[in-house]
Amino acid sequence: MHSNDATAQSLMVSVTVSSLGATQLHFLEPGVKVNGDYYRNTVLLNMHLLDIRSVFGDYYVFQQDGAPAHRVRDTVTMLQRETPQFIPPQMWPCILFARFESGGLQHLGYASIEGLPLVDP
Repeated sequence: MHSNDATAQSLMVSVTVSSLGATQLHFLEPGVKVNGDYYRNTVLLNMHLLDIRSVFGDYYVFQQDGAPAHRVRDTVTMLQRETPQFIPPQMWPCILFARFESGGLQHLGYASIEGLPLVDP
């Protein structure tokens, strides 16, 4: 299958991965801007934390990368409150990003987050 930039559509998928496996794939609303509020209230509270709790109960440690929506102060505060153990932003790994198009994986890379501060919404 071949597409050009004029007809290509993007799709955002979110998944939680652990050494024991992965949660189901969650397809985000087309065109949604994933800011701190959307990430907290939709992606975390209504998707991933429900999945994680259904499998592990209160026996897990939560860690994420340094994507901007992950570093919002309200998100960090909520995760400190809502998860049994939370690895703080100062210990997070680099950002993993991937871009998929109709032909499959188009780009995969990492960006260092060393020294990135928490951000306000």
